[in-house]
Amino acid sequence: YQFALLPEDEARRVARRLVADGKLNGVAIIADGEWGNRVQAAFADELSQHGGALLSSGRYEATRSDFSDTIKQILQVHAVKGEPSTHRTDADFVFIACNTAGAARLIMPQLKFNYAGDIPVYATSDSFEPDPSANVDLDGMIFPDMPWMVSDDPTTTRIRDSVRAAWPARTARRDRLYAFGFDAYRLVPALRAKTLSQANELSGVTGKLFLDDQNRIRRELQWVQMRNGEPAAL
Repeated sequence: YQFALLPEDEARRVARRLVADGKLNGVAIIADGEWGNRVQAAFADELSQHGGALLSSGRYEATRSDFSDTIKQILQVHAVKGEPSTHRTDADFVFIACNTAGAARLIMPQLKFNYAGDIPVYATSDSFEPDPSANVDLDGMIFPDMPWMVSDDPTTTRIRDSVRAAWPARTARRDRLYAFGFDAYRLVPALRAKTLSQANELSGVTGKLFLDDQNRIRRELQWVQMRNGEPAAL
């Protein structure tokens, strides 16, 4: 059996959501390096399989804080003094794949500053960490995440609060790994009893879990949009 929190799976999930939302063509801003290579390849492949296309993409380095050049390039921003600024009209979305929330908090306001605030922004969950004061800059961003991070249902909240109370200094940047361990522990008896399947899922704190034909645990995540610095269910 295989159970993992793969960013490629989220990228494919975002691509399917875009198609479902009627947004087939767009651009992407991706973290440089191997992580970004994997995420972009998975996203572009899934989008293509469903009739969409990645029109342009730009990479950013982790040490950078100004993304204006990348944004202007991929969105073909055209600004002339004294005239309304424009951007390409064939982009239905901007997909940002950041492996840190800090980068996403910089990119979102810079998209608005560079006249692209009217294009919907989708992302993977790596762009989000709980911080209402800092996350106001993420307002409008749409992404999928595990219930542990974005759900307010009583059971998930009780488990999450208990873990955070037990290890207050350790959970801030490792929340998803605690959730992963919790679900992995619960999966063992279900797999031994062979009660998990595509038709019979387990409601976990990392998502709704089911088993595919290759014995891989798949997750259905919760879709949210950032509003006033907080994730709101869609």
